[in-house]
Amino acid sequence: MDTLFDFRPTTKKTKKLQEGRPLADRLRPQEFSELIGQALLFEGIGSVEHLATQVPLPSLIFWGPPGCGKTSLAKILAGKSGAFFEEASAVFHGVAQFKEYFDLAERRLQMGVRTVLLVDEIHRLNRAQQDIFLPHLESGVVTLIGTTTENPSFELNAALLSRCKVVTFNRLDPEALEFLLRRAEALMQGTLPLTAEARTVLCHLADGDGRYLLNRAEDLFALHLKEQLTPEKLLKVVRKRAALYDKSRDEHYNLISVLHKSLRGSDVNAALYWMARMLEGGEDPLYILRRLVRFASEDVGLADPQALSQAISAVESYRFLGSPEGDLVIAQLVVYLATAPKSVSVYKAFKAARKWAQESPSLMPPKSALNAPTRLMKEHGYSAGYIYDPDTPEGIAGQNFLPEELEPRTLYHPIERGFEREIKKRLLYWERLVQEHRAKATNTKD
Repeated sequence: MDTLFDFRPTTKKTKKLQEGRPLADRLRPQEFSELIGQALLFEGIGSVEHLATQVPLPSLIFWGPPGCGKTSLAKILAGKSGAFFEEASAVFHGVAQFKEYFDLAERRLQMGVRTVLLVDEIHRLNRAQQDIFLPHLESGVVTLIGTTTENPSFELNAALLSRCKVVTFNRLDPEALEFLLRRAEALMQGTLPLTAEARTVLCHLADGDGRYLLNRAEDLFALHLKEQLTPEKLLKVVRKRAALYDKSRDEHYNLISVLHKSLRGSDVNAALYWMARMLEGGEDPLYILRRLVRFASEDVGLADPQALSQAISAVESYRFLGSPEGDLVIAQLVVYLATAPKSVSVYKAFKAARKWAQESPSLMPPKSALNAPTRLMKEHGYSAGYIYDPDTPEGIAGQNFLPEELEPRTLYHPIERGFEREIKKRLLYWERLVQEHRAKATNTKD
């Protein structure tokens, strides 16, 4: 970073050093044709090949999971553009280091050479740090390529995003991972010591991360095994890849969202899968339970009044048991909620009630429904005409409890499903009684 241009001619010594690099780095794509698993990036007028023809190269944000080719594509684009390439990390570099990059880039620009600055994990920069890029992108001193595993909409300043084109990468599929293994075997001039089943398991362990896959392949080559490993033996040799999950970031919200929607769609298998994914990723079980309690009220509601009781019981049971024993309690609740009848009638009624209350926030209740503990209040008509409903033959007198200025509205509409079917029958029965009472009262007045 201290020199304006850093040329490193290849020598026998540097060639030997390159051969000692990690396998994943040695197999890094050098051309567009070598970048696998990202076919969508090469389609249409906005393809990466089209971007490479633009002068100057536009600033870009590469968004996608780890090990899918973001850094490789950044280096290929920089090479195609003819610009000088600088690489930085948002984890290890601060404002002072970036200012040095900008100063060097400005000096190069004066000599007719543009600079492409790759910032890995750009979402790690705070808002103030992101702002220092703005004037340099605006003036064209540098072209920024930022890589991130997090949703740019949440993690990057709007001002920075407006100056960049976002390119979305996909997780590598099994075919792409298998192709990487074959490339590794060709480079290493050998075959991985794995049965066909174990080879498939290794690809599953990679979970779309090409870098992880190649690192584990390199570990296996280094063992110089003479026998092929079965899936069971492979799992003893290869350490498990940590789940791609951050409790405070994008994946956290993605998984809780799909869990909620799986429950709403009564897909018990998908709901169990996503719940297990969250627990495996280290999510706080009580966070999951809080969302399930909300679901029991919002999405199941009175279609199954026991759902909320089941949810509260699950919370108390988990607090008593803890993990891992209490995890089964969460699974039981997930199954219960997924298979319960669903109704959002109470949810809709509550929203309508709040809107109605906001429209008329100051109206008084009818005086007949108010207590009259003092003589003055009785003189003003408080409690006058009130009928004690349990004393009536049907247990309902049909009185008005809304402000006198308001026309009645029906807010709650139960559905023909679950327990709400019974509630609907009750409401229809009471409505008929109320109409009869009011008709009698009208006839009496006449």
